[in-house]
Amino acid sequence: MGKKIILIDGHSILHRAFYGVPELTNSMGFHTNAIYGFLNILFKVLEEEKADHLAVAFDVKAPTFRHEIFSEYKGTRKPMPEELREQIPVLKEILKAMQIPVITKDGLEADDILGTIAKQSETLGIEVSLVSGDRDLLQIASHKIKIRIPKTKGGKTEVEDYYWDDVIEKYGVDPIQFIDLKALMGDASDNIPGVPKIGEKTATELIKEYGSVEGVYDNLDKITKKSIKETLGNNRQLADLSKVLATINIHGEFDFEFEDAKIGDLYTKEAYEWFKKLEFKNLFHRFSIKEEKNNYSIKFQSTESLEEAERIFLNAKKQEIIGYSVLEDGKMDHEFAGIAICFSPEDNYFIKAGGFLTKGYLAGKLADLAKHCVESKGRHILSGYYLKGDYDLLQVEDTTNLFDIQLAAYLVNPLKNDYHTDDIANEYLNMQIPTQNQLIEKLSFIEALDKKADEVQTYVCNQALVAFLSYVPLKKALDQIQMTSLFETMEMPLSLVLFHMEQEGIKVKREELQIYSESLNGRIIELEEEIYKQAGMTFNINSPKQLGEILFENMNLPGGKKTKTGYSTAADVLEKLAFEFPIVNSILEYRGLTKLKSTYAEGLQNYIGKEERIHTTFNQTIAATGRISSTEPNLQNIPMKIELGRLIRKVFVPKDGYVFLDADYSQIELRILAHMSGDENLIEAYKTDTDIHRITASKVFHTPMEEVTSLQRRNAKAVNFGIVYGISSFGLSQDLSITPKVAATYIKAYFETYPKVKEFLDKLIEDAKTDGYVTTLFGRRRPIPELSSSNFVQRNFGERVAMNSPIQGTAADIMKIAMINVYQKLKKAKLKSKLILQIHDELLIETAIDEIGEVKDILEEAMKTAADLKVRLEVDTHMGENWYDAK
Repeated sequence: MGKKIILIDGHSILHRAFYGVPELTNSMGFHTNAIYGFLNILFKVLEEEKADHLAVAFDVKAPTFRHEIFSEYKGTRKPMPEELREQIPVLKEILKAMQIPVITKDGLEADDILGTIAKQSETLGIEVSLVSGDRDLLQIASHKIKIRIPKTKGGKTEVEDYYWDDVIEKYGVDPIQFIDLKALMGDASDNIPGVPKIGEKTATELIKEYGSVEGVYDNLDKITKKSIKETLGNNRQLADLSKVLATINIHGEFDFEFEDAKIGDLYTKEAYEWFKKLEFKNLFHRFSIKEEKNNYSIKFQSTESLEEAERIFLNAKKQEIIGYSVLEDGKMDHEFAGIAICFSPEDNYFIKAGGFLTKGYLAGKLADLAKHCVESKGRHILSGYYLKGDYDLLQVEDTTNLFDIQLAAYLVNPLKNDYHTDDIANEYLNMQIPTQNQLIEKLSFIEALDKKADEVQTYVCNQALVAFLSYVPLKKALDQIQMTSLFETMEMPLSLVLFHMEQEGIKVKREELQIYSESLNGRIIELEEEIYKQAGMTFNINSPKQLGEILFENMNLPGGKKTKTGYSTAADVLEKLAFEFPIVNSILEYRGLTKLKSTYAEGLQNYIGKEERIHTTFNQTIAATGRISSTEPNLQNIPMKIELGRLIRKVFVPKDGYVFLDADYSQIELRILAHMSGDENLIEAYKTDTDIHRITASKVFHTPMEEVTSLQRRNAKAVNFGIVYGISSFGLSQDLSITPKVAATYIKAYFETYPKVKEFLDKLIEDAKTDGYVTTLFGRRRPIPELSSSNFVQRNFGERVAMNSPIQGTAADIMKIAMINVYQKLKKAKLKSKLILQIHDELLIETAIDEIGEVKDILEEAMKTAADLKVRLEVDTHMGENWYDAK
């Protein structure tokens, strides 16, 4: 097999990746999307080409020959975004770490370097694969040189390949003539002016007919179309100049030895460090790292012996730290397969269920070990991953001395997307372990035990090993940021509360859900008819393209924003038109109801399980602010703005002999703002127990309280809540349909009314810029890397986060404390009533009828006393036969 070299146009591919890959940053806020996209293209080409040589060329800042002669035509290309610019030197360092030569030369552009190497390689009989997003390089194509142009389709990278014949087939001219084609038609992206009024079709016809730019001018008299003949005649100099600009220099002089480009070990320790720093975990599997993984060789022993299992559990009780992992499938009715126990890298055991080692026996042993640790006064720690999923086996009502590595990793850095075991191993232990998908692909654990027994046992023992090893560094990290107390007294106990809430679930009337779905469908059909009537025609309402054309072309509605795919029909665009144009109001209602129907009226049917109950999953590690979220299904996002949306709550009912008690905090975030800012006027406003929005309206609009209008109160309410979220005058103007100037006067008047609020919010931003993070009243940290971004929009977002996170995060912390207190008080009183749902500032208890009074007292007291603020925490409590009536 002959030699082959891959040549890559560095800037071109990086630029293409930057715009083709969605915005991506690491946890420190550094933009990584261009580098990530570049590397994926690099690996794809390497796998496809099986080449033995590789080099990457970059442009340099120094002016090249073509820049100098074309200075008067500069300015058509947009300046490079800073988020892209900052990634270039980092990519070069990564390529250097991967031992890939990076070639630059003052006075030469990257395509000159690539063209020169390609042609030299061809003369040496070496096959060439040249990768670039720049079609200028098609002129280099030959029968030995393949030009590869990546393009993104549907979010996936595809590569177009061009040899000599492919260029002719695609463009109707050969690669040499492609230079002449570009000279006539021009290329704004490459600053090639071309001849005015000559498009691609005309240029192609001319070159096919006359062979070259020179041939065209030699036969100018034969051109019959007057306008073409005239523009060519008037722009000969421009055509000649454009050909010079379009011609790649294939005789460049620079230092390059072919053997220097020989592919060696790309996946070096240095490269791995860069991949870790940039958090490219999806690429880690490419490394069989030679790095000393803390000298831990991942090994384990498997047993099915009752005697050996007894010995392992007995020995585990003597250890200071015990890592464990349970092998099971399913959410509610688990298929149990075994347990891994680890108390040193050498003592890592998989105890397989079967025979005398029943689920009951092993679960009992694990529960006994958990109880031993809980009662050990800190002498023994049981460490695991996602303990909420194991509490049915652990059988504890106290989480003291239990350690969830997922929760700990989340608290240390709440900005990450994943906190899987392999992420924790990589970040805290400098270990690379295979992921579940790498070991058993899409098999369930039970299936894998039959087909890939070694792999599935390796996976569960790796989990136990990481749980054992990461306890110390994670505990140290929590100590360093002073969040150990928050972890031990809030997050761990809360995980137990959430487990019991998930187990309880909430009852749903299946038949009423079906009736509700039919009622939605009836209204949806009515809306369709209204929309068609107002539009004067039928069309696909769900097609943004068709909808945009109807609204902004056929009906000439104002505010149309045309994009590459048509007019934008996003909610923010339509909401501005809804008040004035009834069809838009109907469209928005139609969208809301169709989503409600698909997501809830129909979607919830799939989640109804035994006893006609839905068991959602509550997540602690998703929201950076500390808020709890709900998934599968999401019961926190049931629409409340429209009555038909609220009515779905009627299908959620308590079991026989029970009612729902619902309590939610009244304006908790505004009360927290009053406390944290220390503003006397805002504090006093709450102490008087008067309508806070009416008070604000009175002060902001200089109107006596009794004369405040409903509109003034509504505007004041928007300002009150907007301030909490760092709203801008533009944002407020959009919410209230007023000018930004008027909105700015509202905000100014608000800050004059509550001056310490302004001081407080300004200080939050100032401190966040200095510290890099903000904290809640309870010490929860929220890093804000966006504040150091060079991008104005990112920095502006960071400032809003700095203002809002301490308030929203404190509200989340208070709710968590309330939940723990409610749960513990219900349990202590040995009541039948159960806490079953948490929705932002709201708690729902399925309450036994004979316990209503006691439960109401517990609920209100626990919520009101969850935090000691300068203003009272107020709670609104309601009771009902269904969730709708209780709200």
